[in-house]
Amino acid sequence: MASRSEQIQQAAARLFAERGYGATSIDDIGAAAGVSGPAIYWHFPGKQALLAAMLTDVSEQLLAGGRDCVQAAPNAEAALAALVGVQVRFALGQPDLIVVHGRELGQLDEQQAHTVRALQRQYVDVWVAVLRRLYPRLVRARATAAVQAAIGLINSTPHTGSLQPRTLAPMLRDMAMAALHAVGSEGAAR
Repeated sequence: MASRSEQIQQAAARLFAERGYGATSIDDIGAAAGVSGPAIYWHFPGKQALLAAMLTDVSEQLLAGGRDCVQAAPNAEAALAALVGVQVRFALGQPDLIVVHGRELGQLDEQQAHTVRALQRQYVDVWVAVLRRLYPRLVRARATAAVQAAIGLINSTPHTGSLQPRTLAPMLRDMAMAALHAVGSEGAAR
């Protein structure tokens, strides 16, 4: 069962995705989480801190999950497939967080945004290292661009329409893997 802080973050993510950060009050978040607005201050000093915690937590979870699946994988191909799988499960399970991140990261102060971006760079670096193990001649900048594009493709799920997750998940996995392999095999030295 989710902790009260997690319940508040989930409610806030849903509301921020639906209405936007600026149009959502602490009282709105409290009502959606089943607590009074002021009760949120027991968990977060304010709405910006709640947003920062939400985006930092998800970035930390993705990074840890990515590192874990790479460590558990028997080879680079399995590690890449596992990374894609982690991202697909996240994207299909947390579309509100994808929308909030894309739209509201600018609401954070400079230090909060730096923390989130640093975690995201580390997550991309995990993918890049795996892709370059598969394709050792692939230059880092090209590998980074490919990884960011593949993650972006997967994270497009809030905008994919009415496909059910059981249909969408394998399609996203196949498309992301094909894109990553295409970049690796065709342009190692470009």
